[in-house]
Amino acid sequence: MMAVAVTSRALVARRGRRLEHLTIAWNLFEGCVAVVAGLIAGSVSLVGFGIDSFIEVTSAVAVLWRLHTDADHQLRERHERIALRVVGGCFGALAVYIACEAIRSLILRKAPAHSIPGIILACLSLVIMPALAAAKRKVGMALASGAMCADAKQSDFCFYLSGILLAGLLLNALFGSWWADPAAALVMAPIIGREGIRGIQGKMSCC
Repeated sequence: MMAVAVTSRALVARRGRRLEHLTIAWNLFEGCVAVVAGLIAGSVSLVGFGIDSFIEVTSAVAVLWRLHTDADHQLRERHERIALRVVGGCFGALAVYIACEAIRSLILRKAPAHSIPGIILACLSLVIMPALAAAKRKVGMALASGAMCADAKQSDFCFYLSGILLAGLLLNALFGSWWADPAAALVMAPIIGREGIRGIQGKMSCC
């Protein structure tokens, strides 16, 4: 019975590693497209979204690190705590960057150009991230892994950011609302900052 349980856990952990590999691949693509498109269009929220994607890569790598030591309980717990604090610090830095850039854009009335690639990317993320988050959450609950559950929450978080980003880009593209992009970025900042604090405190969990 014990051998069956260990084998079952190993299979779940393997599935978790595959999900993290998929997360890394998608977020690298998403981050590169978002940052390049954002710099071309002068979109603060799009660049911030891209940087967030790279932070999610960091989180996925940390979870992979944890999954490779799944059999060692003490080592696993230590890796989870370290990963949460690192990711939390990255989110805090991102929140400060986005808030400063958004405020500067509002003061200077800096209007971003239309970004069709950004709109397409946000739409794709709205489809992909909920499915990825659900799969990660299932694995996290099966393994009782706080790190995996936190990573699932980050995928949920990316879904919310995609919606905010899409709203800002569409308002700018359809109605010329130059303020929509930095306003969307300002909406992102406190959400990101809150999750950063929770990560540093080791409270970022969705199980």
